[in-house]
Amino acid sequence: MKYFSFVSVALILLISCSKSPKVDQDFIYPKSDKGDVVDTLFGVVIADPYRWMENDTAQSTADWVKNQNEITLGFLKKIPYRDAIKKRLEELYNYERLTAPFKEGEYYYFYKNDGLQNHSVLYRKKGMDGVSEVFLDPNSFSKDGTTRLAGVSFSKDGSRVGFQISKGGADWTEAIIINAADKKLLEDTLRDIKFSGISWRGNEGFYFSTYEKPKGSQLSAKTQNHKLYYHKVGAPRSQDKLVFGDDKNPRRYVGGYLTEDERFLVVSAANSTTGNELYIQDLKNPSAKLMTMVNNFDNNHGIIANDGDRLIIETNLNAPNSRVVEVGLAKPTPENWKDIIPETENVLNTNTGGGKIFASYLVDVKTEVKQFDMKGKLERKIELPGIGTANGFGGKQSDKELYYSFTSFTYPPTIFKYDITSGKSSLHEKPKVDFKPEEYETMQVFYSSKDGTRIPMFITYKKGLELNGKNPTLLYAYGGFNISLTPSFSTSRIVWLENGGVYAQPNLRGGGEYGEKWHLAGTKMNKQNVFDDFIAAGEYLIKEKYTSSDYLAIQGGSNGGLLVGATMTQRPDLMKVALPAVGVMDMLRYHKFTAGAGWAYDYGTADDSKEMLEYLRKYSPVHALKPGTSYPATLVTTADHDDRVVPAHSFKFAATLQEDHKGTSPVLIRIDTKSGHGSSNLSKALDVTADQYAFTWYNMGVLPPLAKKDM
Repeated sequence: MKYFSFVSVALILLISCSKSPKVDQDFIYPKSDKGDVVDTLFGVVIADPYRWMENDTAQSTADWVKNQNEITLGFLKKIPYRDAIKKRLEELYNYERLTAPFKEGEYYYFYKNDGLQNHSVLYRKKGMDGVSEVFLDPNSFSKDGTTRLAGVSFSKDGSRVGFQISKGGADWTEAIIINAADKKLLEDTLRDIKFSGISWRGNEGFYFSTYEKPKGSQLSAKTQNHKLYYHKVGAPRSQDKLVFGDDKNPRRYVGGYLTEDERFLVVSAANSTTGNELYIQDLKNPSAKLMTMVNNFDNNHGIIANDGDRLIIETNLNAPNSRVVEVGLAKPTPENWKDIIPETENVLNTNTGGGKIFASYLVDVKTEVKQFDMKGKLERKIELPGIGTANGFGGKQSDKELYYSFTSFTYPPTIFKYDITSGKSSLHEKPKVDFKPEEYETMQVFYSSKDGTRIPMFITYKKGLELNGKNPTLLYAYGGFNISLTPSFSTSRIVWLENGGVYAQPNLRGGGEYGEKWHLAGTKMNKQNVFDDFIAAGEYLIKEKYTSSDYLAIQGGSNGGLLVGATMTQRPDLMKVALPAVGVMDMLRYHKFTAGAGWAYDYGTADDSKEMLEYLRKYSPVHALKPGTSYPATLVTTADHDDRVVPAHSFKFAATLQEDHKGTSPVLIRIDTKSGHGSSNLSKALDVTADQYAFTWYNMGVLPPLAKKDM
């Protein structure tokens, strides 16, 4: 148990020297009892004194959470400008936000948030010039606003709708089936669905995937044997037909969807977050069974369209950056696949609509889009509004126009309408944000990691920035699971930037920015590359005098929370503040919780081999902490309903950190309630952000300009 105190100093003196006012706070960290649990793996003895924290329903865990929150929230509330940050966040978010419209039946649907609504509302109107009406309002789903809309699916004719709700941020959802015309409920709510959409077959039934819900704790128990079912509307759940899945592959994720013409059922089965088997069933033939197209998990594949028996597939088989191929139904296996859009040096993602294939390429992490016909003939390169990220270009084959959004670090998400025949884009909806993009600039730099690998990084800041090493800098990254961090706008980030902060976003190995080779370079026994890339990013920012160790904060969530945890334990001297959110912190046991076993492709597990055990143990944040070390000021954040990365990861890390930490910087944990793997509503999200910014500026000794205005 470690103790720290702050000396109270007259507020006016601190303001006069532009330093952050000190919080008059003396406390002892809450007691974390230690058990005597010991595991032996491959002859290696590993103590796990906080194993009891894995039981999220135990009173001892609840008491520990309560005690930690009392200390943390008490500390945060005494930071004088914390409320000013929250107020400014609310001012910034108080603008109308809309999504691109999509047509279902005779209606156009779109989401709109008036500003500070906890959840965006789904509206509809007949014709683009029709009168809008509320279709689904998630803000009415619960009194406290913690139940959200987790997915909406329409039958092909638009007459029926299945929408899913999530309570308290959980991954477990409930499905509600209604008539679109009058919103009449068609059957009882379908409960206990996880990691699934709804794929309609006609308007009589649909496919969905789920697990058998474990008994007892929903957080610590494994979820195994994901299966695909067909449900007929109005029939009891007991009559649901098992379509695919068994109890022999407990780690497998299973999903099913229909081609637009509803002729084919496509089934994807994966043992991890990368690579999938592929199956297809011809629903036109009543006697047809599921046919195997790919029977291994080595690569990613998906059917993106069909033209009768001709199947069009996006795949990274023999093409790490992906390609598009065609194949006939009679012989659909990979040896018969024929390129129609070959692999290039840039990563490819595709969408279809209006009888075209839209190929979105990542060129040094920036979007370029090309339009092809369904045979793979290039028709044009689409002119985008600027350098940034474009998403969309999807629709029905009969559509004449499509919609897409464009965004960048200083370009709020803007909706454009695209005419497929002419290739022209026109503005559909531009948000009115209290933000002056012309006052800011973004640059992309390339720096060398420890092994010499060239890593890209975006840096955004207010024009006229003085490179004096004293700029508060937020370094954010992810680095895993083939996920690409592309340029995007964040309303909450405006607060950081307009108060003189620098935002830096490197694209680490382990992500998908440069294809599967880039991804694999940050997995399993290569995972240290990811941490080295992140450390090198911080060193670059310091070397170029954007900041210094006294003004550098590192931030990341989920796999990015692991990134922050590993980096702060390996290089505690590099940063002043660490903000690990919902992180995977216990690398020796992550695969034993919920669906964690599916992450093994990226991480490996402690059960694989002694070599893998020792590799994981070396960087596992819980195990890498060293007694007597001075760690940066740390605010760990997690939530009580996180059933993806269970909160025990963060609990164990915080308890160990508080025990081992030698310095005077606070090392705290903030546990949100009725939230999950991400805040369950806007209000909670703004609270977390306000706390993180306040904690960061305070521990850097910085008094942000917004605080001076209030004082």
